[in-house]
Amino acid sequence: MLLFHPMDFLIIIAFGLSIWAQFRVRGSFKRWSEVHTMSGMTGYDAARRMLDLNGLHDVPVEPVPGTLSDHYDPIHRVVRLSEPVYYENSISAISVACHEVGHAIQHQQHYPMLTLRHRIFPVVNFASGVAPFLLIAGFLFQATGLLGLGILFFSCAVTFQLVTLPVEFNASSRARELMVSEGFITNEEERGVAKVLNAAALTYVAAALISLLELLKYIMIFTQSRD
Repeated sequence: MLLFHPMDFLIIIAFGLSIWAQFRVRGSFKRWSEVHTMSGMTGYDAARRMLDLNGLHDVPVEPVPGTLSDHYDPIHRVVRLSEPVYYENSISAISVACHEVGHAIQHQQHYPMLTLRHRIFPVVNFASGVAPFLLIAGFLFQATGLLGLGILFFSCAVTFQLVTLPVEFNASSRARELMVSEGFITNEEERGVAKVLNAAALTYVAAALISLLELLKYIMIFTQSRD
């Protein structure tokens, strides 16, 4: 029943979308990493200036190894950029850099969805680790109680991913608006920025869709098992 549920067809399609999104984000990053900006700014330059413009002078920008390993650390309040982003002058570099700074600005301004994500993270971290074991046990032993508890815990992880979507879209929106208004990019270059950021956003959409479909599948199985 678990392996051949009708919802699996939709889940497979969502997995295909996820794989395509991963290829697209890498392809977009590579394509626009070859296009230099008119401003000549590197990822570090853009991040540092965007932070300073928003009064975040005490938030450092650090290089980290890897590709697409960029992130904002809310605990230590540090923007960490992968080396290709930190050192390079390209549409891709400043797009990713400014997106991560967007998260730092959200943190500074207590953006509600980011605050919610931070608050539920400890619960989600525990629930997502326990949920698979409860679901497996529920299926193996046909224990509706364990299955229901597993679904409840799994729904916490799904909620986290759904909350992540507006956080990511909002960070990109902040980045694009400031990049244009402050002259980081020209209006013509904004097209490339949109390509890079939209491709990245699609990966979050695909991940959330997969989790949501899986949750619906478990709920349907749970409902059928009680009939």
